[in-house]
Amino acid sequence: MSLEPARRRRTRSDGERSYRAILDASARLATLEGLDGISIGRVASEIGMSKSGLFSHFASKQELQLATVQTAEAIYAAEVVEPAMEAPEGIERLRQLCRNYLSYVRRGVFPGGCFFASTAAEFDTRGGPIRDRVRAVLSSWDELLEANIRAAQRAGELPDDLDAGQLSFELNALLHEANGHHLLYRDDAVLERAQQAIDARLG
Repeated sequence: MSLEPARRRRTRSDGERSYRAILDASARLATLEGLDGISIGRVASEIGMSKSGLFSHFASKQELQLATVQTAEAIYAAEVVEPAMEAPEGIERLRQLCRNYLSYVRRGVFPGGCFFASTAAEFDTRGGPIRDRVRAVLSSWDELLEANIRAAQRAGELPDDLDAGQLSFELNALLHEANGHHLLYRDDAVLERAQQAIDARLG
């Protein structure tokens, strides 16, 4: 019996684990040192891999950066968005999205706070594919909030004359301020304050 198929599966599995380890380390480092500070050599050093080994997965720094953003997006979806989808559309889902975001910050899913708040601040004045991808993720988040605000209006949970874009902006302002304040002061109380303000704003 040939052992080649088993060897190929084992090699592929090892390669996938290495790929995941690279991107997980890169996403963590990006929130501490900036996505632009991430290099193939820096990530290789972080996970104890040779630079040549890392080059077998990513041919360039930009390729690594874009894959890192994609990894952070998947983590954000799993930590913040997907659990909220279990709540009914409208005010309850809106509240759960905000709670999940604050929990994601509190638990230190990324050591430098929200990956997208950090990366948006780093790339907001630059052009190129990284800013475009980060902006697309944040735009999708805004659209999700606004869609649930409008659903809450249809259900009579929020006033009909409420500006959905304005409320979405206010919720994001509270969430991002809580993220930044928590990072600077390591004060969990600010997360509670943000939650109280959000609950009051949603009535």
